[in-house]
Amino acid sequence: MKFIKDAIRTVPDYPKKGIMFRDITTAIKNPKVMKKMIDYIVEEFKDEKIDYVAGIESRGFIFGMPVAYSLGCGFVPIRKPNKLPAETYSVEYELEYGKDKIEMHKDAIEKGKRVLVIDDLLATGGTAAAACELVQKAGVLAGLAFVIELTELNGREKLPKGVKTVSLAKY
Repeated sequence: MKFIKDAIRTVPDYPKKGIMFRDITTAIKNPKVMKKMIDYIVEEFKDEKIDYVAGIESRGFIFGMPVAYSLGCGFVPIRKPNKLPAETYSVEYELEYGKDKIEMHKDAIEKGKRVLVIDDLLATGGTAAAACELVQKAGVLAGLAFVIELTELNGREKLPKGVKTVSLAKY
């Protein structure tokens, strides 16, 4: 995964002093790196009988669609509030300073279908844990995939135990 990690730009002091921002835009503009990222996730989950890939808004969409296409399954968007037109499930979660919410259509996943949740970043784990809760309202959480994991923030601790979780680049 060094190939991928080397393609991710680090921007010091963004968005505030002391933060080392991991910028995926330098990786996804390179077709070889992008292919390697998608192929790696597909390879990891090809035998898991995935019915849907659920991408967390918005960068989870970047990776989720090509993974769903490659696995031959559907794609389900997990969105910020008031972005989906039909009836939704919603889950509120804690942020460092406040709360946020994500939503998914109630009819997006049929009961018992296997779902892979994808996002670009696993940091504190709040958004990913909320996405897992949404998926589990209807389907079976079959796995989680992240491009970047900030290990020092211990986000994995908030995720469901026993679920296959893959990160391409760990910092």
